[in-house]
Amino acid sequence: MQYLLLIYGDENAMAAATEANAGKMLAAYGAYAEAMGKAGVLQGGNRLRPTSASTTVRVANGKTTVLDGPYVETKEQLGGYFLIDVPDLDAALSWAERCPGASTGVIEVRPIWAM
Repeated sequence: MQYLLLIYGDENAMAAATEANAGKMLAAYGAYAEAMGKAGVLQGGNRLRPTSASTTVRVANGKTTVLDGPYVETKEQLGGYFLIDVPDLDAALSWAERCPGASTGVIEVRPIWAM
């Protein structure tokens, strides 16, 4: 079954990280992705640009509104994701708890609802 591991964290804290700390985090993510690849569960994943680079689209009453930036203000922002294919939720949770972002933010584990 496929699951999306949604990585939420404080993008301001990430932007303020020292070069050394940012390098450690990138290395940790590299090792994590490598472990998922070797286990044969990794289907894809990427980092996302900061919310300041986002555009929000809403359609209400037939009228489209486009806003620069995020629509909602939150403490933690979606910063990236991994798509994994594992046997069950327990396996997905096991991978989520190993994600480097789990120690500084939260990992939302969501099953894919195939269309």
